[in-house]
Amino acid sequence: MMYGTVLLTFSGLFGQVVGFFYRIALARLIGPETMGLYQLIMPVYSVISSITTVGLTVAVSTLSAKYQARGDRLGICRVRRSCLTCLVVLLLPVAAVTVAFSDPISVYILGDARTRTGLILLLPCILLTGIENVQKHCFFGMGLVRPPAFSEMAEQIIRAVAVLGLLVLCLPLGGEGTVGVIVVGMVVCEVFSAATLTILFRRRVGSCGCCCPRPQSLYREIGRIALPVGSTALLGNLMGSANAILIPQLLVKGGKTAGEAMSDFGVINGMTIPMLLMPTAFIGALGLVLVPKLAQAVALDQRKEAREGLGRVMAATSCVLLPCMALLVVIGPSLGRLLFKDPRAGEMILPLAIGVIFTGYQAVLGSALNGLGKQSAAAGNMLLSDGVQLAFTYFLVGDPRIGLKGYVTGLWVSSLLGAWLNWRSVRKTIALKGQTFSWAVAPGLGALLMALCCRLLFGYLGDAGLNAAVSCLITAAFGAVLYLVALQAQGIRSSDLMGGKEM
Repeated sequence: MMYGTVLLTFSGLFGQVVGFFYRIALARLIGPETMGLYQLIMPVYSVISSITTVGLTVAVSTLSAKYQARGDRLGICRVRRSCLTCLVVLLLPVAAVTVAFSDPISVYILGDARTRTGLILLLPCILLTGIENVQKHCFFGMGLVRPPAFSEMAEQIIRAVAVLGLLVLCLPLGGEGTVGVIVVGMVVCEVFSAATLTILFRRRVGSCGCCCPRPQSLYREIGRIALPVGSTALLGNLMGSANAILIPQLLVKGGKTAGEAMSDFGVINGMTIPMLLMPTAFIGALGLVLVPKLAQAVALDQRKEAREGLGRVMAATSCVLLPCMALLVVIGPSLGRLLFKDPRAGEMILPLAIGVIFTGYQAVLGSALNGLGKQSAAAGNMLLSDGVQLAFTYFLVGDPRIGLKGYVTGLWVSSLLGAWLNWRSVRKTIALKGQTFSWAVAPGLGALLMALCCRLLFGYLGDAGLNAAVSCLITAAFGAVLYLVALQAQGIRSSDLMGGKEM
């Protein structure tokens, strides 16, 4: 589990870094208004993916882990092929409806006719992404992390080169044409990923079971896992899409022009939040490894091992997420202005950072519930959390005295609620006890000390005349060393960051 987590963390961090600088270049090339326009079509991508792909990825990961624990390679091949078949069957009617009603969707739902071209071009991208993700999670279920890690790193580079290269060749374009070019670049990188993982799977596992009959019971088992997860993702993404679509419209209602509203939306969702999400590459890696490991533990009735593994994951989440958010609160506004050339990048970073912390806990505990076979509990908790976020947006963002602060407050409250609900469900399922010191006290005190000292150092470096880039690098290096020293002073060695006894 540690090997897989470290490798996926490295690939995730690599992807985050490449993706982060890709976003910087993208924002500079197309501007905040077109960035906001591009952000408008992404909720559609999320909604269609939730219908066709999300549930299948959890199903293939869980069932592959179960068959791997039993040594049944033929079962793994059948699961993969069955899930790919389900993907195509689910996507065809959705794609037909999307193409047929692309005009009203772009005008009346997304609120901007310029999204139509990008909306249609998303469909082949979603198919290829689904093929990639089904095979990627099949590898995760078998405990093979190197093939998907390699594919992920190469994909990030190809995406950046393809999208930015096409924009440089094609600009200047209107907003609709620019968004279409971006999606075409995404399709290019997904062709590479889907083809690469297909070849790697056949080399590692072979084509066993491809022509063998797949029993109806297998489809029922896939449906039992995928249906609640996919339904939850669909409803959650519908609420998230409504949230994203409502924000610019409510800002206009509050007195902003359409251009100002779209620009503000592009800044917070295309600049500030992605900057805060960079450290969550580690959290994503933990979740990917955690689901099949817990599924194997459940299949072998090893509940003690499940508790110990999840306890280490929670400790690692705190020890990585808390100091990263604390550091970004200090240097984030300056870093955002430096990277994005926009004085608004980094605004409201403190409440957003708190929301990201609770979102990280919510994601890890939600992955644990999926691995433990409690997909329905994870589904209900997620829907309730998303509903709270949507309510805050609907009732507060349109108020000119509140504006985007209503959305940020909703993120904070909804992520806290989701994390608590998931924790309660996990504790009820496997009797997991809280590890107060290693989960909260030690990493929290270390992060607080680091933030206070880094704030003083960052201010001093700025007063001394150092430019923002050098000041950020020195402050980050100093903060990392200070945080590790703070953990050592509390009796937690570097080798203990993934551990901790139950209380």
